[in-house]
Amino acid sequence: MIIGRKQEQKELLEAANAEYSKFVAVYGRRRVGKTFLIRETFNYSFTFQHTGLAKGKLKDQLLSFRASLQTASGKRFNQFKSWYEAFFSLEEWLGSLPEGKKMIFLDELPWMDTPRSNLISGLEHLWNSWASARKDIVLIVCGSATSWIVNKLINNHGGLHNRLTNRILLRPFTLSECEQYSEANRLGLSRLQMVENYMIMGGVPFYWSMMRRELSMAQNIDALFFSDEVEGLTHEYQQLYASLFNNPEPYMNVVSALAKKTKGLSRDEISQLTQISSGGELSKLLNELEWCGFIRKYNGFGKQAKDALYQLIDNFTIFYFQYIKGNKNNDSHYWTNNIGSALHRAWSGLAFERVCLQHVPQIKKALGISGVLSNVYSWRTEADRDKGIDKTQIDLLIDRNDGVINLCEMKYSEQEYVITEDEEAKLRRRRGTLIEVTNTKKAVHITIVTPYGLKRNAHSSIAQNEVTLNHLFSE
Repeated sequence: MIIGRKQEQKELLEAANAEYSKFVAVYGRRRVGKTFLIRETFNYSFTFQHTGLAKGKLKDQLLSFRASLQTASGKRFNQFKSWYEAFFSLEEWLGSLPEGKKMIFLDELPWMDTPRSNLISGLEHLWNSWASARKDIVLIVCGSATSWIVNKLINNHGGLHNRLTNRILLRPFTLSECEQYSEANRLGLSRLQMVENYMIMGGVPFYWSMMRRELSMAQNIDALFFSDEVEGLTHEYQQLYASLFNNPEPYMNVVSALAKKTKGLSRDEISQLTQISSGGELSKLLNELEWCGFIRKYNGFGKQAKDALYQLIDNFTIFYFQYIKGNKNNDSHYWTNNIGSALHRAWSGLAFERVCLQHVPQIKKALGISGVLSNVYSWRTEADRDKGIDKTQIDLLIDRNDGVINLCEMKYSEQEYVITEDEEAKLRRRRGTLIEVTNTKKAVHITIVTPYGLKRNAHSSIAQNEVTLNHLFSE
């Protein structure tokens, strides 16, 4: 059963039922459910399907492709010497079939593109010289290597330029979709536990599928990430980046640098920390990490694009650096033993902020501004003692066209959040600093995002709005 993915299924089915041939690319990070979506949508029924081999050489890739073609056609073929031969044989067989749609599904296409294989040239010929001239071909390609899909297909400047008819970026689940998944699999998690699980795993369906209903959430986390007794996710970090990038080390170096600065780094700061020159190579690394959803690039409120910051936002990667990498004693109960510790509190605050940043549409809906044109920013300013300005960082500003800015404060708490006298004063200073430094004429509303809302007291009225757990779970 498919959870969510209604729009993606609709687009796939419309492509299959279109009057003309369609070339569809489905892409997204490892284990987000791309193959499952395509197979379920078409009930596992394809005229021809093939999956590339991980780290297979050209000869092995062609041998595997021949086996898939022989299985689908019932015919025998000589060993292919090139992708031109392989795709031409596919064309010949498909052309001999009766009228009706021919569904072609090439899974893990980036793996098929070995050095000097000319896969892209062969694919260009398949589509431009044959498939696009017909009305009955639906070519669906898929891959976890998002950067490959973007560079080789979406931004192709050769024969495949503008040839894709559909691009489907499959994103991780939202909290609402994770709740549907949890209920469908009877995991028995409360909403707060789902949020904490999301803080660890993000919305990656495969990770959630590994949760065992007979274990508590804490037991599941220990088993999946810290125990060698089960096939879990202990080594997922290395495998994740290796599956996405042919040479993962530079990407992991950038991510490692960003992991040390939770509020983000400028391009020059990243260059200094990684020793990667601030030119085309760094642009490529940052763009591809952003395409894959590991980092976000954000312009500060009132700042120019050249002042943009880059911030690590991938939940699993943050958890890896905070917990898995820190488990130096190989404690198989490292998660359970650190619940309530300073490490856990620090990670919880940071991770909850990231979950909120991944659910800005739900926050806007809670504020009743879904239909109001608005821009989302982060903002920071350095201290200026002469002007009495403190160093300030605000992770989420919603700048609205109706004359209001929502200054959002994300606070993780397992009960109603209490604003103290000191915190009220701090919030007033933050709002005042924002207004003074940016010279905004808009009203600035302090908005608290916290699981169970605010505890009413003499200081809670500083917040004009509050967003709770239930709002974050809205669709």
